Amino acid sequence: MKDFMKEAARVIPSARQLRWFDMDSYAFIHFGMNTFTDREWGTGKEKEEIFAPTDLDCDQWVKTIRDAGMKGMVLVAKHHDGFCLWDTKYTRHSVMYSPIRRDIVREAADACRRGGIRFGFYLSPWDRNSPLYGTDAYNDYFCAQLTELLTEYGDIFYVWFDNACGEGPNGKKQNYDFPRYIDLIRKYQPDAAIFNDFGPDVRWCGNEAGSARSSEWAVVPQEMCRYAVPQTAAGPLADEGSLGYLYNTNAQIGDLSQILYSGGLAFVPSEINTSIRSGWFWHEREEPKSLEELFRVYLASVGGNACLNLNLPPDRRGKIDARDVKRLQEFREFLDHQFGAPLLVGVSRIPGGYPTQPVYRIQLKEPGRAVRYVVLEEDLSQGQRIESFQIEAASEDGNLYPFYQGTTVGHRKICALSDPFTGQNPLTRTIDWSAAKELILRVTAARDEVHMRSVRVF
Repeated sequence: MKDFMKEAARVIPSARQLRWFDMDSYAFIHFGMNTFTDREWGTGKEKEEIFAPTDLDCDQWVKTIRDAGMKGMVLVAKHHDGFCLWDTKYTRHSVMYSPIRRDIVREAADACRRGGIRFGFYLSPWDRNSPLYGTDAYNDYFCAQLTELLTEYGDIFYVWFDNACGEGPNGKKQNYDFPRYIDLIRKYQPDAAIFNDFGPDVRWCGNEAGSARSSEWAVVPQEMCRYAVPQTAAGPLADEGSLGYLYNTNAQIGDLSQILYSGGLAFVPSEINTSIRSGWFWHEREEPKSLEELFRVYLASVGGNACLNLNLPPDRRGKIDARDVKRLQEFREFLDHQFGAPLLVGVSRIPGGYPTQPVYRIQLKEPGRAVRYVVLEEDLSQGQRIESFQIEAASEDGNLYPFYQGTTVGHRKICALSDPFTGQNPLTRTIDWSAAKELILRVTAARDEVHMRSVRVF
């Protein structure tokens, strides 16, 4: 058991996964036939002349993304209706046969380079337009289009797949050859991270509402991520049970109770993907989420050992809606106010104790400043190890009391000590923050010796 825990602690990310984690947030861009038909899923039978943006401006997309503090764009190059936003050689169902006759993937990729953000794309495996769908030949067709996107548009930081699947014209569902797709990406864009329900690099959080697990592990059973290579042997209880029930919607992915039964562990972190509106494509009647909703999602993703993929749907002009731009500006100002400058603190590890239960003293060097957040980061190059922790502070009687209890840390854990919208304080005891001189961070359980990357206070 002890040896397996040490193995689990040493499961580490690849360089591409570390680069992905440091993105924190990036934008999904859903723009296509559905924008003009007011749908979320198209039929594949839409006429190309329907797609007619009047003022397409990919630089406006990039400026909106960059000004919001996001570091990349993931463009929907093809949705389930099969309409392609690039100059593909393999179908006439594309922008080149629409009134605009412009390669939008190229314009978006070039705008990203001009604007200093990174470019990636989503390519739907489901294609409701292709007559090949549901046959062996479709995988050849899909790989040909994937190769175009991988080889003709510069550096790609991210390739995003889902597992949406329906019946083709012949009444058969498609058997997707994901190993082949992954090999193509590794060949042409080896630095690109790959998102899929089952890995290999990033997995789905299990919902599209922006919600997160209370404990988000990046070290997960291979049964959860069939396209990732395990880095450990099987768990000590692997012969005594099965994880065949696991899916992304499970609330305990990566918990000790599960990994003991695993056939091996892999490093596959979670992405939280949600839209700034209720739909993925632009609908005039919809309004953007409130600041409170966006901040909740931010804490759950960027502040919860995941990354945020926030959808920004362009309207029928081909621009991000002014309402969404305004909300993103407000949100960036809000985040800058909350996290713009950390408080001056001194952090030291208290000598003694146990390697898996270290204690850190956080000395507050700016008395009178209210403490709203403690932000913790593990050094993931050493593995994700912390199972649980608590933060303590001294009350007026001089004793230490725990007032925040958490589970996993990973890439980043934002511990919100008060709600910035209601002013409510979750402390179990009343503490005079203006008089507090230090906090104590106590790791209460870890899989091996703890390596902190940073401890900051805001």
